[in-house]
Amino acid sequence: MAKTFYETLGVAKTATEDEIKTAFRKLARQYHPDLHPGDESAANKFKEINEAYETLSDPQKRSEYDAMQSAGAGGAGPHATGNGRSGSSIFDDFVNMFNGEGGNNGGDISLNVTLTFEEAAFGTQKEITVNRFEHCSACRGTGAKDGTKFTKCASCGGTGKVRYAQETPFGRVVSMKPCSACGGTGRKIIEACPVCGGRGAMRKNSNLRITFPAGVEPNQIMTIPGEGERTRGGAKAGNLILTITVQPHRLFRRKGLDLLVDVPVTFTQAMMGERILVPALKGNKIAFTLPEGAQSGMTFKIKEQGIENTKKQIKGDMLVTIDIELPKGLSKEQKQKIKELHESFKPEQYDKAREFMKK
Repeated sequence: MAKTFYETLGVAKTATEDEIKTAFRKLARQYHPDLHPGDESAANKFKEINEAYETLSDPQKRSEYDAMQSAGAGGAGPHATGNGRSGSSIFDDFVNMFNGEGGNNGGDISLNVTLTFEEAAFGTQKEITVNRFEHCSACRGTGAKDGTKFTKCASCGGTGKVRYAQETPFGRVVSMKPCSACGGTGRKIIEACPVCGGRGAMRKNSNLRITFPAGVEPNQIMTIPGEGERTRGGAKAGNLILTITVQPHRLFRRKGLDLLVDVPVTFTQAMMGERILVPALKGNKIAFTLPEGAQSGMTFKIKEQGIENTKKQIKGDMLVTIDIELPKGLSKEQKQKIKELHESFKPEQYDKAREFMKK
């Protein structure tokens, strides 16, 4: 028996939206085609994962899918085919019966996009180039010379679809399928377009302006519906699947929405508990007062100074780890003053040294 969408993502049927999203990201990174060039099985697995996520991440689609499973028709899961869509299943037939869609849809296109640390944090718009099939302008996507050298398909009457009957657990169901005689176009070409050779489409570079929301995470997968491969005959276009790479920052690191930064401080600043200035991602500085006697390696939290997720309206914190730096090249006079200062301290003012001596 074919896998269900839940089994494809490795989650329970009761999985939450976040659990489904986490499982999808993990599997998508594992089977991404760019990591397995020429591996058809990995490409098919990636398409299955994407299809399962498209259904389960949408509450309405998930509800319909669950209803079909409960009715006994949902045992079929994704069956990867060359065009990036699922193969024929009872579930597909029921969906097609209501929406009239055929199966000759465009394939998905996968691309890697690199963002700077700041672009991922604050959001940005970038123009990316997608190499894909586009409708031939010479024949207006018909595949026929001048867009007119074709005739209506006799098999489907020009509709591009034919009725067929199938026995299901609910009885005999009549649904629609793309006409095999004309490939779902509803037309029979009399004279092929000399520009595209009758395909109705030509491969070309298309420039798309994509909006990346604030708080995008490294290795996140973004799906842009309808920006994948186009097909002749008006069938549904495939999706554009973007895997996001985020460049490292010279100062900051990232943990979810939190910003992590190491800040060097002088031993007198730490000892006296003085105010220091912490760099912020936008270039301004944040004033922060150290506690008296702060130790090297201590981490302090500055609330809501991290990365903002505008979609969820939450903001991370900044985690500041201090690194106490001792001065070098001391003069004789400086050494004498430090020695005098050291001699003025009491043993109980050194917590670690006192605990060490006890052990």
